[in-house]
Amino acid sequence: MTVRLTLISPGTSGALRDVRFDDDSPLDDEGIARAEAVASAVAASTRAYCSPSARCLRTAQALGLAPEAVAELAGCSMGRWRGRSLAAVAAAEEPAVAAWLSDPTAAPHGGESLRDLRVRVGGWLDTLQAGSGRVHVVAEPDVIRAATVHALASPDEAALRLDVRPLVAVHFSGRAGRWNLRVGETLRPESE
Repeated sequence: MTVRLTLISPGTSGALRDVRFDDDSPLDDEGIARAEAVASAVAASTRAYCSPSARCLRTAQALGLAPEAVAELAGCSMGRWRGRSLAAVAAAEEPAVAAWLSDPTAAPHGGESLRDLRVRVGGWLDTLQAGSGRVHVVAEPDVIRAATVHALASPDEAALRLDVRPLVAVHFSGRAGRWNLRVGETLRPESE
């Protein structure tokens, strides 16, 4: 049995625009409009899931999906850095940011390490292979990075080298305990 999984990043929010560690800010008006405009590019699926954040749920709804929010797909817990800009955190805690950016086991913010995120997301991803059919997941960019690293059995450090833009689809097909990746595409309205 083959699972065809499409991971979709959410539309824009205030945290994304301000380059802040996410604080569950809602999708902004432009993010909603863009997601609604590209809904026709999202094929029907047998199952739909999303990160439990407000912007992922709203993006999924704008894309015409009726997702189940899954705790294992939550974005990385950023502890005391939550809601703060990367620039402000780097200015106040330069060695901590350097450690976080170089060591996937580091969690100087008091939250979750990138390795812990990958293990959590990877565990959920592996459960999908028990079924078949088309699955859509609207997930935070760090969750998509973690899923990609896990699926390709790449080192955890690779997650820091992956850029996930708003409303990008990353496609996987999985069976027999392995995943294949079709590199992402930006969702576009059918008229473009």
